[in-house]
Amino acid sequence: MGPEQLLERSQLRVRALLIGERIDLRALETTSVLGRAPLTLSVGERGCAVLFRYGAVVLCDVQPAEELSFLKHLEPLTTGALARPESEEVQVRIDPEHVEGVEADGSIWIQRASIPHLQAIADVLGKSTVLAYYESDIATVFDRIEPLAQGLRERARVGSKGRELLHHIGDVLAVQHKMVGRVAVIEKPDLLWEHPELERLYARLDAEYELGERHRALDAKLELISRTAQTVLELLQNKRSLRVEWYIVFLIAVEIALYLYEIKFVQ
Repeated sequence: MGPEQLLERSQLRVRALLIGERIDLRALETTSVLGRAPLTLSVGERGCAVLFRYGAVVLCDVQPAEELSFLKHLEPLTTGALARPESEEVQVRIDPEHVEGVEADGSIWIQRASIPHLQAIADVLGKSTVLAYYESDIATVFDRIEPLAQGLRERARVGSKGRELLHHIGDVLAVQHKMVGRVAVIEKPDLLWEHPELERLYARLDAEYELGERHRALDAKLELISRTAQTVLELLQNKRSLRVEWYIVFLIAVEIALYLYEIKFVQ
């Protein structure tokens, strides 16, 4: 597929998928490349795919059978594949006279169906799927934290599942590293340096999908989870220290008892 074919269309179906934690793009950089940064490949008869290292794939005008075949091709290149990929779908409409942006019905209007335009849309949709996945994951942790917080308030104890919860919290805190180190949700893509004319479109998409607000909300929840984990750890450590102190007191008491026994009966 070439750019000239894209220009002939008035509407495109764009579908974003988060398929895993990481995609090895090096093996794909020599096949049907339409663009780089982000890597864009030709797929099927007339579609294309924009791929991101952090595990997102955005398919533009790709038929269902072609989608299945392409995703199957990506399986050996995907680390930490998700059993149920996170997805978002949008209709992109092309009209040279229409203002670029998002309509009330959720459709995206662009004036040209160029590769850079599709890459800008793909960048936003890819980040949105990552946020949606982690929003769901962190919501699960919050459900588990609630009874723990209740127990802390009423009994100042973490209960028998404190260690299990700490393990789960540790997994979720890794989200912060992934989002900062791999996804960089709040950073503008390098694409805008080469195509500054797309700044306005990207800003409108960013605002529509609330990438910044959602990222800040996740950060706030991660901070709360981190503080909860720290509190639980301190309680577990204090409990362990108290147990050790009682062991020491018991050993001292035994030693004193043996000493008194020797004084009274042995001598």
